[in-house]
Amino acid sequence: MKINRQTKITGDLVVLVPYRKIHVPKYHEWMSSEELQKLTASEPLSLEQEYEMQQSWAEDEDKCTFIVLDKAKYEETNNEVDSMIGDTNIFMTDNTDVTLAEIEIMIAETCYRRNGRGKESTLLMLKYGKEQLGIKQFHAKIGLDNIASIQMFQKIGFREISRSEVFGEVTMAVYSDDDAFVHYLKDHIGQYNVSNHY
Repeated sequence: MKINRQTKITGDLVVLVPYRKIHVPKYHEWMSSEELQKLTASEPLSLEQEYEMQQSWAEDEDKCTFIVLDKAKYEETNNEVDSMIGDTNIFMTDNTDVTLAEIEIMIAETCYRRNGRGKESTLLMLKYGKEQLGIKQFHAKIGLDNIASIQMFQKIGFREISRSEVFGEVTMAVYSDDDAFVHYLKDHIGQYNVSNHY
């Protein structure tokens, strides 16, 4: 997305940076994993196709993508590729009544799962989407067997609106002006620094 091509978001545990060409080889390596393909409902791509995808995402006005860096490792090494642990996306969808978007989070590096980084990445992205992109309602589609993610989104304030046994996923939603959601973001986001001069 053009709006976030120079944006860096810094939290307590993670740093979100735009998905750039330097990140593609490691991202491609992640997406060669059958586990991640299943978790993200993705098809394997060649490295060349991955570069093309990165370029299209950078230009796409409906897709906002950030690479998730482990903040401690990034501050220690100043190397984005070595610090990559996952990605987070917002897909804008057409809706005449409300600005609607689907949010996704993937922590690809297994040693960084279940230690707060996925949750913080999600909260930072939700705050950015609400405040910078004007999103009024967020959706999240989660595999029925991904109990940890379902529980995380429930804590944030998302509620189930539909489920598909055929696709094996549940769709959850929250309005960005929902009082409980607003208070949750306020209470659970520590540092939130947005720099547009990355």
